[in-house]
Amino acid sequence: MAKTFIGRVSLIGKILLMPDNFYLVIQDLCYFTHHHSKKLFYLKRLLLVVLILISAIAGFARHIKGGWVQYEYQGAGTTANTSIYKITVYVFRDCTQNGPMPSSLGIYDAATYQSVQTISNTSYSNISTPSKTTFDPCLSNPPTICYSIYTYSTTVTLPDNVNGYIIAASDANRVTGIVNVSNSSATGISFTATIPGTINSVDYHKNSNPYFEFKDTVVICYNTNFSYQFKATDVDGDSLSYSFGNGINGTQTLSAPPYNSIPYSGSYSGSSPLGSNVTIDPVTGLISGKAPATTGEYVIAVYVSEWRNGIMINSTRKELQINVANCSLSAAALKLSYINCDNYVFTFQNEATASNINAYLWDFGVTTSIKDTSTQATPTYTYADTGTYVLKLTVANTGGCQDSAKSIVRVYPGFTPAFTVAGSCYQSPFTFTDISFTKYGVINSWSWNFGDPNSTTDTSAQKNATYQYGVSGTNSASLTVTNSKGCSGTVTKIVTVNNKPQITLPFKDTLICSIDSLPLIAQSTGTYSWSPNYNIINPTSNKPIVFPKDTTVYTVTVADQGCIDSATITVNVLDFITVKLPADTGICRTDSITLSPKSDALSYVWTESGGGNTLSSKTVKYPKAAPSADSVIYYVTANLGYCQDKAQITVHTAVYPTATVSADTSICFGSRANLNGSYTGAFYSWSPTTTLYQANSLHPIAGPQQTTSYVLTVGDTSYCKKLVTDTVVVTVIPQFNINAGNDTSVVIGQPLQLTASGDTTSLQYIWQPSSYLNNNTIYNPIATFTNSAVPDIIPFTVIASTKEGCTSTDMVNVKVYKMLPDILVPSGFTPNGDGKNDILKPILIGIAKLHYFNVYNRYGQLVFTTSDGSKGWDGAINGTFQGSNTFVFMAEGIDYLGNIISRKGTTVLIK
Repeated sequence: MAKTFIGRVSLIGKILLMPDNFYLVIQDLCYFTHHHSKKLFYLKRLLLVVLILISAIAGFARHIKGGWVQYEYQGAGTTANTSIYKITVYVFRDCTQNGPMPSSLGIYDAATYQSVQTISNTSYSNISTPSKTTFDPCLSNPPTICYSIYTYSTTVTLPDNVNGYIIAASDANRVTGIVNVSNSSATGISFTATIPGTINSVDYHKNSNPYFEFKDTVVICYNTNFSYQFKATDVDGDSLSYSFGNGINGTQTLSAPPYNSIPYSGSYSGSSPLGSNVTIDPVTGLISGKAPATTGEYVIAVYVSEWRNGIMINSTRKELQINVANCSLSAAALKLSYINCDNYVFTFQNEATASNINAYLWDFGVTTSIKDTSTQATPTYTYADTGTYVLKLTVANTGGCQDSAKSIVRVYPGFTPAFTVAGSCYQSPFTFTDISFTKYGVINSWSWNFGDPNSTTDTSAQKNATYQYGVSGTNSASLTVTNSKGCSGTVTKIVTVNNKPQITLPFKDTLICSIDSLPLIAQSTGTYSWSPNYNIINPTSNKPIVFPKDTTVYTVTVADQGCIDSATITVNVLDFITVKLPADTGICRTDSITLSPKSDALSYVWTESGGGNTLSSKTVKYPKAAPSADSVIYYVTANLGYCQDKAQITVHTAVYPTATVSADTSICFGSRANLNGSYTGAFYSWSPTTTLYQANSLHPIAGPQQTTSYVLTVGDTSYCKKLVTDTVVVTVIPQFNINAGNDTSVVIGQPLQLTASGDTTSLQYIWQPSSYLNNNTIYNPIATFTNSAVPDIIPFTVIASTKEGCTSTDMVNVKVYKMLPDILVPSGFTPNGDGKNDILKPILIGIAKLHYFNVYNRYGQLVFTTSDGSKGWDGAINGTFQGSNTFVFMAEGIDYLGNIISRKGTTVLIK
């Protein structure tokens, strides 16, 4: 049983190398399952191997990119009524993929599709594997292109058949990812050609089909204009015509015609393989148009028809794949025309996009100017006058590509589309009136769209139009107008269509005097009727006059072709009116006050004492008064028709109080400032008071810890009740500290750099004593001690001060050793934590740099090391403090003169 299983696996492995025989694998697996059902575990492994190998072969074989069949008539055969033909199959394939070629060639009767001859075991030769390396210099970002051309040729002898013959070869292995083919990896290809027979009693079998010139692999840039010359020649001298057609599907196993079209994707088809923007010239074979916006490979099938004596005797198809690449042409392209109907300013750009353009030259077409050019990529140009100009653009790129384009520019500003609309109810027509304006030329076309969603005929081309809506609602009507200069514009308005007349009233409620009359005004379309029909003149007009003696509600009813609506106006009637003003008052001089009478009057007349002109208006109800005298009396006369009343008010004025404080000042932190104030008025106060001494006086003392604004507020008890203020700002210079550094030591002749840390840019410095310093007014002087007469310890004091006079002081002690540079180490130390002699560290005298300070125990083990002269040993080893003992030290450094100083000795740790 085990031997049989192994034999089956070996057989399957051999069969899988033949992609045409996948069904044999399944048949063998069924046999194995039926006779060895207990070996399902092995079967699962076997299935996994099969699936992996099938997947590998399927991916391995997708390589075909196009091709065609060429046949050539060689003459009569050795047998009567036969002919000899040389047949060549051309196959284009991806040079990066391997896979099988069409395995057989079939010849069929062109009418009955019966097989006449099958040629198996075809052997294809690779005649070329070129890589595209040369491109148009105007092409940016060129793709990498590689392809192979394979051919198979054979000679056959065929009986002279009145039906003619179809020659066919097929393959199931198109490349994957073809854009205009659905699931191209599952789609094959068939190469066919037709040998004509007898047509209209004329024998055409002595024919060779056209030969397609191989120019190059096609590369076009996405979303750009292109042209490609597809060309064929015919040795028989027949006329040729060109057209797009369906690509033909195919399988690995050759089958008889007829053959199905490949499944095109989306809006693509055999007649529009690159979309509706690309066509082929039927006479020249020139393919041109705008490339698709999606990059990738596209299948194109071009049919070349042979015409002899006006009869089409044959059609030969060649399939090729066009590469639509992510590239662009460095060409010049402009819009067909440019027009500005608003102003004289234009901004232009090259409509052909490319990343490698490095030179632009624009000529804006002003023949009377030499300054109408630009070298910018997107220039803005302002024309000086109206007119029509010829715009020219010339571009060049780094590869030497040059191109130019021209267009027309029209400059005719002063064009405004506009219209009015009148109408109300949907049962009556609306009138649309064009009020558009053009400064140049004349408006010569109108296109109305009345925006009726319930109609397909809501348009008009008249200058002024009428339109009747079928139902009420809100519609968006638009008018597009053009003028004789080429200007065009659209304006849109919202049209409200009511189901009843729209009535507009100037007011809904009003007052009149009982002895007066009043015109009522209504705006709408239709007929009017007012009620009640008494104390009224012209009750059927839109402007009746009423004279009620008591308060009356008047109703207007409007009827417009069956649409009816109504509205009301309430007329309140008064026998008399009153007017009252508030009590006399006072304000600050130069201020204003609003006078507020209480009255039902409809008109007011103001006057004032002294004949002044201090009112903002003398006829409004609430004027503003700005009196400048000590007091002014204002009079008002209120009128409601013939009803009248009067009132008056006196407005007193008083000058503003004053508050004055001393100028802003600055103090050092911890200091005080004297504030001084003066005033005119009844009372005053300072704020804030928390940092003021004697805050109730005009001369308090301020002691803030931070910058503070002190406000003096003054008020009065007269007619001017407003408070006035003045402010003094006391700026506090923040506290600062200066640091002269740590105490140090030197030897005679050793320069010592003193350094005060702090703000070294804005502070001023004084060092004392100055006799040893190179400069005692800088923050970092150098001290030098040249003889032994200097004191052993010299205290240096530094005083830093701000420009405001705030100071900070610090001192540093310098011990002067009257000896040569040396490294001194104490002979003992007591690390008992009392703060005295707890650390063993070297005393550096005249040493510029310490190389090392090492401490060893009596066994020669290093217990401490440092190169920092400020650090020392605390008597602990690995965190454990040692008992009394003797230790050895070694130290080395370099003195300020560059000499090496080395010392060693012993020291005692005392507990």
